[in-house]
Amino acid sequence: MLNEKTKIIVILGPTASGKSELAVKIALRLRSGQAKKYKGAEIISADSRQVYKGLDIGSGKAPRDKIPNSSILNSKFYLYKGILHHLLDVASPKKIFTAQDFKKLGQKAISDIVGRRKIPIICGGTGFYIDALLGVKEIPEIPPDWPLRKKLEKKTTEELFRILKKLNSRRTENIDSKNRRRLIRAIEISESGDATSSRGRISEYDTLFLGLTHSPEILKKRIEKRVETMLKKGLIKEVKKLRAQSLSWKRISELGFEYKYPALYLQKKISKEEMTESLKTQNWRYAKRQMTWFKRNPNIYWIKSSTEAEKLVKEFL
Repeated sequence: MLNEKTKIIVILGPTASGKSELAVKIALRLRSGQAKKYKGAEIISADSRQVYKGLDIGSGKAPRDKIPNSSILNSKFYLYKGILHHLLDVASPKKIFTAQDFKKLGQKAISDIVGRRKIPIICGGTGFYIDALLGVKEIPEIPPDWPLRKKLEKKTTEELFRILKKLNSRRTENIDSKNRRRLIRAIEISESGDATSSRGRISEYDTLFLGLTHSPEILKKRIEKRVETMLKKGLIKEVKKLRAQSLSWKRISELGFEYKYPALYLQKKISKEEMTESLKTQNWRYAKRQMTWFKRNPNIYWIKSSTEAEKLVKEFL
């Protein structure tokens, strides 16, 4: 267990806010010797989909550095702009990766980074993962209830959402109302009587929370541009590759709306225009849910520039 004085920087915010680039910029600044006590920084990705191999474009994963004549090194470590990133490409998309899995690997990464006298920078938009890793939230260790799951599988997504709202209305405020797997798991936990086990407690780390934000108008435009860029980069081709790996259409849809709507398009169930508009709409709704989650944390410094961030980091360290 790390002592309570372990310093950690968290960079969070809604989708398309520019978190990844800010995290790298701060890590590069720390590597240049801004904080003499430390030998730099490494980044831990806190994203529920970037953990999966092959989910690159749709998850907004930072592109991996191409290191000439170093294929072994490059396959073992994930570097972007020379900064080591953790918890990227650590799971097969065929398997379900849980918040408990994330917490276990994340704590190991923190220990390794601190052991090298570097600062861990947690960067991502999955608020539940961030809270779980920092010990702000307890993760319910409820075993699967297979009879209940079988019963719930027969329900429509809308019915599942209504069931959860009746059992635990607070949980519906920050869950993807279209994600059947997460809805079923949330119902399962609520039915067990452990719905309150995600109670808050004080984190054991000395943490600087930096929140990157934009006005709703600017964020909407950034989201629209992000969707268009994903499609230009080959999101459809990426979904085809997942299908070629024997992933079912159902499993691909479970990987998030960035994969669900291209999957529906490839099955000829929606048009290209419908797919594009759905991606933009769902990204915007997701961004609002993210902000709802983050606004519960009064310790977040909401910033609008890297200059603000660098000043706060310098004071913190």
